[in-house]
Amino acid sequence: MGKRKIDIPRELTAMKNMSAGDLRGKYAELYGEASRSGNRQWLFRRCAWRLQSLAEGGLSERARRRAKELARDADIRVIPPADLVRPAPDRPGHRRQPARKYLRANHDPRLPMPGTRIPRPYKGHTCVVEVLSNGFAYDGEFYRSLSAVAHAITGSHWNGYLFFGIQDPRKGDE
Repeated sequence: MGKRKIDIPRELTAMKNMSAGDLRGKYAELYGEASRSGNRQWLFRRCAWRLQSLAEGGLSERARRRAKELARDADIRVIPPADLVRPAPDRPGHRRQPARKYLRANHDPRLPMPGTRIPRPYKGHTCVVEVLSNGFAYDGEFYRSLSAVAHAITGSHWNGYLFFGIQDPRKGDE
């Protein structure tokens, strides 16, 4: 994208006095397509950015290549396909939720991937908990936290990470 001679302060002053409809027209002029938004502030910002981009020359070719690389990595699934959704274990008064095999954006880095089983010997019995993307499954029940699972197993309050021996990978070996 080459540079154009644009008086940006004059253009911005003119755009400040435009209505949302006028800004939609300006957007269409600058981008070559109609805007789906009628939000005046959003239209103003997008038009101002485009004017600056046209005046200053836009992104470098290196930045464009990097953006394309990042866009290719953005297709990581957050919601599973319908054929992989399975109901959570039944529990009275509990709404059925899908057990997801994909990470959510807010996945706790201390936990293993969903689908992993965490064994824990306790009083001569091995307790196995399955990590779900939205909680944990143990003995046919759904739990929102490891601490709730540890409480169900022991009958007393425990830190779930401590009970199951899960180390924080960000802290390394201490």
